[in-house]
Amino acid sequence: MTTPPVGPAKAPGHPGAPAASAARAASVPSGAPAPAGAAEHPEPEPSGEPAAPDPADNAASVASAATAPAGAAVIETRGLTKRYRGGQLAVDGLDLTVPRGSVFGFLGPNGSGKTTTIRMLMGLIEPSSGTAHVLGEPMPRAVRRVLPRVGALIEGPALYGFLTGRDNLVRYDAADPTADPRTRAARVAAALDRVGLAAAAGKKARAYSLGMKQRLGLAAALLQPRELLVLDEPTNGLDPQGMREIRTLVRELAADGTTVFLSSHLLDEIEQVCTHAAVMAQGRLLTQGTVGELASSTRGRLAVTTPDPADAARVLKEHGVTDLVVLETGVTGELPPTPLSGLSGLSGPSQPLDLADLNAALVRADVRVRSFGVERASLEDAFVALTGEGFDVAG
Repeated sequence: MTTPPVGPAKAPGHPGAPAASAARAASVPSGAPAPAGAAEHPEPEPSGEPAAPDPADNAASVASAATAPAGAAVIETRGLTKRYRGGQLAVDGLDLTVPRGSVFGFLGPNGSGKTTTIRMLMGLIEPSSGTAHVLGEPMPRAVRRVLPRVGALIEGPALYGFLTGRDNLVRYDAADPTADPRTRAARVAAALDRVGLAAAAGKKARAYSLGMKQRLGLAAALLQPRELLVLDEPTNGLDPQGMREIRTLVRELAADGTTVFLSSHLLDEIEQVCTHAAVMAQGRLLTQGTVGELASSTRGRLAVTTPDPADAARVLKEHGVTDLVVLETGVTGELPPTPLSGLSGLSGPSQPLDLADLNAALVRADVRVRSFGVERASLEDAFVALTGEGFDVAG
């Protein structure tokens, strides 16, 4: 769902909505179809609504935001846990830190707890235990102070199909108590242009393709400058050109000082656009750090180009190389993770495998080596090593 800012005012279309439910009311337009998979778990929440803040805290909140150090974490969780009715543990003791100014990729197999985590961060559901701070404020208690500073596209946009794309954005902007109605038309036009929908602004949303709806949801999150942008599968339904445009837009937003937190199952997308990433599996955080650090934590595969792949594979196997893949033009394999001893061409009780010695062994065996080296490990390699899952997953 696209999550517009929430303030003290009641959400449009829900004049009788109590203050405690304003976040949900503003998140999904009245009468709009609920997005597919709108919740990871369909069970009702006994206390899923964010607690109403004390209005007396507002002045202190503004002061603390103004004096927050530039390098402070934009998102920080400690022991964040969510257990649903029936005992299912969706998120287990999550300690997550998202640096200010980063483009942070949130990765994990299907059902790993990513969307549940995002929903807790946005104050849509309460954690069972642990703490979450967004922009230095405790969530969900400070939801009304935090969300006006956040743009979000979660689980796909919720749109009024009978309204045009432009009118949907006008509706979203009107739900923001901090938005200036005098600049509404200009900001809506700018947001549509930024996501490439200016020409389709007058078209009914029901006639939009999946990719166009995704763009419109992103435009809703960009109606005003935000300190934090939270995107759940932002390129879902887009063609390659659209995906490239969204990646460029994310980079531009980051360059302007916006911290971008995005969940995606496309590891290539994360590697191209993100500065930092975290990997989850079965509700637990496996690792986090810069994208470069995560990729370098996994050893790349040895690659040998040769017209003698069978002989090369035999020699490599004798020297401890595993997971050999024999191709027409060469061989790839996993280098031994630990020092080896007693292997041909190596000396000493714990002599590590030397690539030069391995190349020499191939030459001594009359293997014609045309190229020899270790391929750079990718984020996909690190992801598979950590989770045991293929890369085309989501959760």
